[in-house]
Amino acid sequence: MFVEIITPDRKVFSSEASVVTLPGVNGSFQILNDHAALVSTLKKGLLTADKESFEIEGGVVEVLNNKVLILAEGVN
Repeated sequence: MFVEIITPDRKVFSSEASVVTLPGVNGSFQILNDHAALVSTLKKGLLTADKESFEIEGGVVEVLNNKVLILAEGVN
């Protein structure tokens, strides 16, 4: 699936990944290929896309048609 991480300032990450782990407001969760459509809020925490890791400041994720779009408030 295609994964993009975008902040208000820049595009942080744009690549294919087989698994994405996200810090959801109600707990951590994973997205795999062919996941159902989803929109969720994210809290501050660790986001991983395969072997890449990012510390995000919170935000929103949208999953649709094997594309994962993360709109992060900030990435450290």
